[in-house]
Amino acid sequence: MIHKPSWFREDQIMVSTAPTCGLTKGGRLLPLVNPQTGQRIQVIDPDTGGLVDAIDDQLKTDMEALRDGNWTSTLRYVSAEEVSMRCAVPNFYDRRYDDTFDEVMDTDKFRNFTSMTIGQMIEARMLTIRNGHGSPTQSVRVGTVPYIKVSDLRAGLLNINPTNRVPHAVAEKFWKGKSSGLAAWDLICPERTSKNIGDFCMILPGQEQVVTTKEVIIVRPGEEANFDPFYLMWALTLNIVRDQWRRVIFMQTNREDVGDRYLSIRIPIPRDANHATLVSRPFREYYKNLANARDELRSYFAAEPNHHFFIGTADEAIDLKELEEEGAFEPNAIGEA
Repeated sequence: MIHKPSWFREDQIMVSTAPTCGLTKGGRLLPLVNPQTGQRIQVIDPDTGGLVDAIDDQLKTDMEALRDGNWTSTLRYVSAEEVSMRCAVPNFYDRRYDDTFDEVMDTDKFRNFTSMTIGQMIEARMLTIRNGHGSPTQSVRVGTVPYIKVSDLRAGLLNINPTNRVPHAVAEKFWKGKSSGLAAWDLICPERTSKNIGDFCMILPGQEQVVTTKEVIIVRPGEEANFDPFYLMWALTLNIVRDQWRRVIFMQTNREDVGDRYLSIRIPIPRDANHATLVSRPFREYYKNLANARDELRSYFAAEPNHHFFIGTADEAIDLKELEEEGAFEPNAIGEA
């Protein structure tokens, strides 16, 4: 007769999403740190009576709570039907972020919104998503067209590195045409697992003609969208949206991509276009003013060329309609142009 603990369920699986297990990546003990002071928390050693560093081991706390019939915020029952051994990562079944999303969506601030997953938005033609171009080797980074790596996406902006550029002929091979297929106000985000996954940036006018690493996704409102890119940026930077990426990221220690798991991330949908414009006004003003300031500085550089300050790309921006007519913005497996 196999003993079944009191918490055991035939049709459910107990999952601990504890973020720590008492060890660092290097195998050393992980000290518990006070988030307010940054100082290590110390406790009395029962053997010596002296002070020692407390160990940050939430997994042990979960197991002790389970043993004692108690509960923690990182313990959760999941229906056995929902768990797949092909995706047996506890964090994927953590519903706290979805619960928080539902709670916020029920507040007065969001009473005029609905919500959809990214996957549903693609199916409804409200969103288009494509991957980046590819990764030129280091030996060919000697030209005029900027090459954008994941590390160039920071603080909501695409930051061009003037020392990391490729010849135009190389760029066209990665573009598979004469232009990049990118447009001003496109949103771009890392797709590889890292701490900045889910941080969206915006491509400003004059930054379109670049070669991007393949490990990014480029997002654009679809033809059925009742919002513009500035609303999309507003929505994707909400805490209740950004935090959902934590559930679909499996590892931080390698370069594993998130696959298509991000399609389950939920986003608030505005009542109509006017509603979208109203709530996203600060984002629109910020990026528009930033673009205008860049244009003014670019005009100054044209008249005063005695400066080393890289602000644009090798080519002038190409009109989005021209790109669409040329078929430059091609769909990938999960989106359509």
